[in-house]
Amino acid sequence: MPEGYDSHGDYMGWVAADAKARQGAIREALLQAFQAFIERREVEIINFSVMTAMDLAAAIQAQPRILKPLLACCNLAGRAIERDLDIRGIDTYQPRLNDTKAAAIAGYLKPFLPQEIAVPALSELDRFFFVDKEIRARKGRWERAILQSVNQLSRTTFRKRKFEVAGESFELDAAAPETGPIEVGIDVKRIEARRDIHKRADEIINKAAKFKAAFPQGQFAAVVYYPFTAEHVNVQNRLASPNIDAVCFTSQSEEQVFVAVGLLVDRLGIRRA
Repeated sequence: MPEGYDSHGDYMGWVAADAKARQGAIREALLQAFQAFIERREVEIINFSVMTAMDLAAAIQAQPRILKPLLACCNLAGRAIERDLDIRGIDTYQPRLNDTKAAAIAGYLKPFLPQEIAVPALSELDRFFFVDKEIRARKGRWERAILQSVNQLSRTTFRKRKFEVAGESFELDAAAPETGPIEVGIDVKRIEARRDIHKRADEIINKAAKFKAAFPQGQFAAVVYYPFTAEHVNVQNRLASPNIDAVCFTSQSEEQVFVAVGLLVDRLGIRRA
């Protein structure tokens, strides 16, 4: 890395002592907490300590899908590979690597790998991150469903757009028209915990104020996911602002998304004839 910037090795160095101490403490705590349920079994162990970087590279090329769990057990992700090795665009779940890239990644990974690890533990680590990825992808599809519904119901075409105010950039999840001054901007927010409501509401209010500063004649709306339906009225009141023209709430359901977006489109007066 350039001078003054940190690599993953630097990050690991920051927390190495504390992480090692916690690992030992957690091991002892687990053994004590579950002592009545502890069983000893034979499991497959990968011994990384006797493996060369070229051995590791060959293994990754032979079975590319093992890259993600290897990265995970080193507290690494694709961004670190891009930053530290300047290897871009890798799908860490199904990578396509030539000999040069595989060797570079293996040499990079080797110092961070544990001496050994049980195969079930490594596969479970992969499962954890795969589940997290798929959940985030599903949430992303919810946002796209909102945009699709708006485009289906509105007389104008919406897409993601950015705008600037006083040199600061803001992004709208849906904005119309596709080019030129924005006439309608929609902010989409998932708020999944009560403790986040004040922060997220303030973000919506702030973005609405910036939007109106940039486009005084434009309309600003918000689509909110908040699972505590009894509190929707309170959230609506918190979002009461002269800069916000409409607010609607919707769940994950595509049917509810379509209904809620329909109400929003009507409030904004932009329904397709």
